[in-house]
Amino acid sequence: MGINSERDIEANMQIGPTDQGMVRIYIEAKGVEIPMDFDPEEAEEIADEIRAAAKAAATVRS
Repeated sequence: MGINSERDIEANMQIGPTDQGMVRIYIEAKGVEIPMDFDPEEAEEIADEIRAAAKAAATVRS
């Protein structure tokens, strides 16, 4: 499965700080739970990548 492969899977995603000073992205789908913890610097890098991808996607849709 690649980034352009579509799937019909419902998932819930939560993002927030942990009590350990990490940023957690938590994904739950079909009984599978995936907690991913990142230090704040890594989380900033991920946020930058998401913003860049959103900007690129917007140019494809225009």
